[in-house]
Amino acid sequence: MKDILTIIMRLTLSCMLAATVMGVAYLTTIKAKKHNEHVNEQKVRYALLGYSDQKPIPGSMALHSIYRYVVSDAGNQTIGYLLPGKEGFIFVTLDLEGKIVDNKEVKVEESSLAEREERDKIVRGIAGGKDVVFADQTIVVTDNGQRVAYLLDGKFTGFKTFIGVMLALDPQFSLLGLEILEHEEDPGLGAEIEQDYFKNQFKGKTFDTLKGMDVVKEPLPDKYFQALEGNIAEADAAAILNQYLEHDIYALTGATISSRSVNNGVKGIVKKFAYRLNILDAVLAEQKIAVAF
Repeated sequence: MKDILTIIMRLTLSCMLAATVMGVAYLTTIKAKKHNEHVNEQKVRYALLGYSDQKPIPGSMALHSIYRYVVSDAGNQTIGYLLPGKEGFIFVTLDLEGKIVDNKEVKVEESSLAEREERDKIVRGIAGGKDVVFADQTIVVTDNGQRVAYLLDGKFTGFKTFIGVMLALDPQFSLLGLEILEHEEDPGLGAEIEQDYFKNQFKGKTFDTLKGMDVVKEPLPDKYFQALEGNIAEADAAAILNQYLEHDIYALTGATISSRSVNNGVKGIVKKFAYRLNILDAVLAEQKIAVAF
């Protein structure tokens, strides 16, 4: 009987030790995964802005995050923006007509906003028990204090599931670049949305052009293809690309639905963002709320 108890005790201790080791390994792996995802996101952002390891982002440039939340209370909804102020952060609440409801200073370290779980907890505290749901994040890029670009994430329905993208816009909402972050489109067909000859068709489209942009089922001209892929001299490519700035998007062969999904999805993201930002900027100016961007 004594031997059996000894064996049980040893097995129990072994299981506890194994569980501890597995738990530590899991937490370490999750932390490393999040770090790698953050690094990859930063690389995509810098690339959309035209920067790389060979051309690093200048020291005068800064990235400011705006977090948008939907706040609900007894059936009433408002929109909350967690913004970087000149010092600390500000939580500005607007009603659905774009009128200011509240404006609170938030004393919190920027590092605590990096993880969504911690950030959501902070916003719930600001909202005073109301239901809050994270909507999206926008990054305002400034150079010497002046806005030079916006970085947006978004998702929309593709041919099979969802397509995740990142967009870069200039201050007039023209497209600086498009990156496909995730998708499950068919290989060799809809999956071609991640190729340069498709993505780069969006680059340089002005806001006015984008609002009316459609997809055409026509062969992609070879000279345009070569320019989109960067297969020719930069100056020659720029001249060719300029000729197509007001042209619709050429659909991928055999993947018109995927092509149209990206076209409509990008249009929707940009149009909604421009509408919301114009409202927010008007409120900030009217209320004389000083922000970092």
